[in-house]
Amino acid sequence: MKILLLLLALPAAAQTPETITVDAAARLGPLKPVWAYFGYDEPNYTYTANGTKLISELAAASARPVYIRTHNLLTTGDGTPALKWGSTNAYTEDSAGRPVYDWAIVDRIFDTYVHAGAKPFVEIGFMPKALSIHPEPYQHSWPKTKIAAGWAFPPSDYGKWSELVSQWVQHSVERYGKAEVESWYWEVWNEPDIEYWQGTPAEYNKLYDAAVEAVKRALPTARVGGPATTGPADPKGAAFLRQFLAHCAEGHPLDFISYHAKGKPEVIDGHVRMGLEKQLADVRRGLEVIADFPQFRKLPVILSESDPEGCAACSARTHPPNAYRNGALYASYTAAAMRSILDLAAERGAPVDGMLTWAFEFEGQPYFDGFRTLATNGIDKPVLNFFRMAGLMGGDRLGVTRSGVVDALAARTEREVSVLLWNFNADDVPGAAAPVALHIANLPSRVLVTHYRIDGEHSNAYTAWQAMGSPQNPTAEQYRALGAAGQLQLLEAPHWVNGSATLTFDLPRQGVSLVQLSW
Repeated sequence: MKILLLLLALPAAAQTPETITVDAAARLGPLKPVWAYFGYDEPNYTYTANGTKLISELAAASARPVYIRTHNLLTTGDGTPALKWGSTNAYTEDSAGRPVYDWAIVDRIFDTYVHAGAKPFVEIGFMPKALSIHPEPYQHSWPKTKIAAGWAFPPSDYGKWSELVSQWVQHSVERYGKAEVESWYWEVWNEPDIEYWQGTPAEYNKLYDAAVEAVKRALPTARVGGPATTGPADPKGAAFLRQFLAHCAEGHPLDFISYHAKGKPEVIDGHVRMGLEKQLADVRRGLEVIADFPQFRKLPVILSESDPEGCAACSARTHPPNAYRNGALYASYTAAAMRSILDLAAERGAPVDGMLTWAFEFEGQPYFDGFRTLATNGIDKPVLNFFRMAGLMGGDRLGVTRSGVVDALAARTEREVSVLLWNFNADDVPGAAAPVALHIANLPSRVLVTHYRIDGEHSNAYTAWQAMGSPQNPTAEQYRALGAAGQLQLLEAPHWVNGSATLTFDLPRQGVSLVQLSW
């Protein structure tokens, strides 16, 4: 006999509740932790105090592995960071042109990940100065100039390039162990269809072949892939992805396929309007291109950047469409994107394993300056709490039906059902909260309800900071309060209810809830 649970609090008097219905017995298959991938341009922020703290928080957000990707792991320099820049000095040459390998900075980066319990999603790039065919100027001065510089050019010697990659993998195995490195991803380069690669597609394919041969030579069981192109909704991105797959179809190893998907927010009538449709169009078109290659249809697909737009280091102060980044809107958007990507993958039978959020933290920037980050000066932003919610979900996905704008994603383990709900609206304007009625069928007669919430009053350090007067030099007491406000918070105390109980709750616009029922 089915037992129906109706979750409720105080409904809005003038509105009909939006109904979310979940059947706890209707399992749809495993819920993949697609959210558990993160990345950023600036590798040298990794081992700062704030960077180390954030990596630890990401790793602690889930019992399943969290993967971290960063640019500039082979870039030449002294390790001094800047926006859209970083360096490790992993490869130089002596006066006779002989390779000199120095893994000290790379080790600091990967040690931070591994010691926290996270795993490297290794991006093989960029070109060391001593190998670049066009080494000067080597470092760009973004945003004053375009980012393409000496680091973006092909190698002068593909043999030396291959040996560099092989030495890197061999060193990693010696330092972290074969089993650990087998669990990593090795991705060749980043966005070779735009300015990140100053060679031709054929030269990229040659770079890929040399890199994949080197990885497999050092560790035959390693996972290698690419091409990490920009969004395939753009014909240029689709064409590059297609030619790369055609190249690999000729017999070149490929263990996973990666490409990027970005939305396009804009300012409309004085407010931000998000552009989720563009991000989903990138996902959809990429899967269509892959489907044209039957031999690759079962390979894992990693969206190795998947974001509301394309420039993490462009603050909302200088780019008004990015004003979504500090508050709950970023969290609700990411929830909507995740559910939509999971649905696209299911509809097409595509093994999409990850949607990597390109956001981390920046050192020396003002509090809440509107960069695409997960934390600001060590204070967690609301979007990070979305990932904490996602990390609490596991097991099998459950079917969900809904009656209005509030959407949901549900999953269950043997003794727990989790329902993630969000009231996402593409237009960042005030609006009424939505009264929600959540029905869950086929539960035991008595369950413990735990309700987490992100909104203007919960799990939101940004609104707490605004209430303090937006201090750029918070006192120690204010900083502690902001730290607490940045953690995932309960809407109410956990409580037991009978299976036949009836409860409701309101969900504010752009709010996100995670309701867990355990027994």
